[in-house]
Amino acid sequence: MTRQSRHMPFERLHNFRDLGGYATGDGRSVRWGRLYRSDSLAKLAGEDWERFLGLGIGTVVDLRHPWEIEARGRVPDDASFTYHNLSIEHRPYDQPSLGPGIEVGPFLAERYMEVADDGVAELREALEVIAAADGPVVFHCASGKDRTGLLAALVLILVGVSEADAVEDFALTELATGRLLADWRAAHEGREPRWPGYGRAPAEVMTLFLAALIRRHGSVRDYAANALGVDEALLDALRERLLTPAGAGLPAAGAKLPAAAAAAADAGADGIPGAAVAGETHTEAAGRT
Repeated sequence: MTRQSRHMPFERLHNFRDLGGYATGDGRSVRWGRLYRSDSLAKLAGEDWERFLGLGIGTVVDLRHPWEIEARGRVPDDASFTYHNLSIEHRPYDQPSLGPGIEVGPFLAERYMEVADDGVAELREALEVIAAADGPVVFHCASGKDRTGLLAALVLILVGVSEADAVEDFALTELATGRLLADWRAAHEGREPRWPGYGRAPAEVMTLFLAALIRRHGSVRDYAANALGVDEALLDALRERLLTPAGAGLPAAGAKLPAAAAAAADAGADGIPGAAVAGETHTEAAGRT
């Protein structure tokens, strides 16, 4: 699957993508159609809703604050999936109102470290939910960049994907920034965010965050073990749940993509109808993206 076609074709969701296909150090790979990341699923309606249901998702993990959900709604109820609200961020901040001189990389990396410190209980539970799920899982926040990006990197690295690939996956949000920013303008009478970094997801953010996490804890695995209490049984469950069987290797060149992925690849140059460039915003309510 191409870098662009990881984004799935929705009209109102701008940053919904499949985490499948990434190689692990032991020669396995993340299975397609098992784990998705997204911007807020509260926007699902009409054909988007039917397309979402067609993915067969059995578990939704909403990483937003309860007050965000109250203000902006949540994924519609349906008997086909279970819903978990696990707010991993404990120190909210207003990205659009930040000063124009604040550097994107260092600032967001520091905020991610706060989440890694404060949200240990919720992050642990999110990993447990993913490992125990019977069917495909999607996790999301408001725009699918910061909180979602942190959890995605954690899951990928813990199952054996390289840090470099986790960083690359994070930066794919840049393909959605234009549409996410357009949504913010539409919700704020055409105004521009004060912070030019709003909605951006440069690779530097995740690179700096992982470097800081490793300096403090020794490795991502050590962070998970010592701070989150992730043991071998949970790691094994994640690998069993998300990876291709041992010895299966990577998909051969030219192998047929899953139907949903193929549809995304056919949707356009970047798999996003009308897409420009993209990122996550923290607060969709009260300026949160």
